[in-house]
Amino acid sequence: MIVIGLIASAIGIAVALSIDWFPIAGSTQAKKVDTLFDVLLIASVPIFVFVEVVVLFSVWKFRMRPGDELKDGPPIHGNTLLEVVWTAIPAMLLVGLCSYAYVTLRNIEHKPKHEMVVNVTGQQFAWSFTYPAANAGAKPITSTQLYLPKGKSVKFNVRSKDVIHDFWVPEFRIKIDAVPGITTHYRITPSRFGSYPVVCAELCGLGHSTMRQTAHVMAPADFQAWMQRKQAQASKAT
Repeated sequence: MIVIGLIASAIGIAVALSIDWFPIAGSTQAKKVDTLFDVLLIASVPIFVFVEVVVLFSVWKFRMRPGDELKDGPPIHGNTLLEVVWTAIPAMLLVGLCSYAYVTLRNIEHKPKHEMVVNVTGQQFAWSFTYPAANAGAKPITSTQLYLPKGKSVKFNVRSKDVIHDFWVPEFRIKIDAVPGITTHYRITPSRFGSYPVVCAELCGLGHSTMRQTAHVMAPADFQAWMQRKQAQASKAT
């Protein structure tokens, strides 16, 4: 069982790590989340494999044979050392993995000295994005598309007008619920140019699958030009 378990674990880990589970990483936080996911795979695959090996071996070795239907199994006395070992090892593994996950979460939530703020509002079945006014007297900018500068930390304040939604850009890896009556937060730093889907990851009604917008990550100069155009349009409208 040990030999089979070791071989199957090695194969399982190699296969699991070779699969692209996520889309391309589009934020600095994504790499840390991907590493955490890989660590969890490396830890969980051997556990799954060894449990299945023991179960299958037991089904084969200790199966009921013809004539054994009315027989009772032999009396078995517990092994204290074995019970301590199989309790202590999983406990240590869980504490280690939870501690690593906690450190990773704290690290990706670290607040930098300078960041921009985007207010995200979810409602059935669309997202809207509001950028606070940069100057006194200017009005906030609201857009149905999300525009972000590459390399700039962004804090999202997420709200909902009706039911629970979930704000998620898969390339950024992080997502959070939009809950009526409260404001939730998370921050990311876009690290790759491109356009990425903004989706709702919480079943929110009949139009849930259509609740999609697009996040555009652009150069800081292009983002500033877009902000200026939107601000000029808002000024003309008033």
